[in-house]
Amino acid sequence: MKVVFHLDLDEEKILRIALSNMENLRAAKPEARINLVVNGPAVRLFRNDVAAEFLDRVQGLVQKDVRIFVCQNALRAFDIPEEALCPGCSTIPAGVVALIKLQQQGCAYIKP
Repeated sequence: MKVVFHLDLDEEKILRIALSNMENLRAAKPEARINLVVNGPAVRLFRNDVAAEFLDRVQGLVQKDVRIFVCQNALRAFDIPEEALCPGCSTIPAGVVALIKLQQQGCAYIKP
């Protein structure tokens, strides 16, 4: 089972839902390949200084092999340096391209 979750809005309630969805999926299907693609204004939620409330949950997912990809285009658009991201996040050139590739590789698409 492969899945890609997609966050593009900087709304904390949507991030909470996405984190719960990924935690529940990991618990139900430990073998699942779980990806999260973050682009658009949602990149603001993954700054170290903003994500304090969510950092433990994000780190817990990363430790359980959830891959978190953050769009470099959005980081540039919102003037966020890569060094400011939560530990465990990887950057990708373009979020939309990553979404397409992951779906082509058989990932189910989920947008909380």
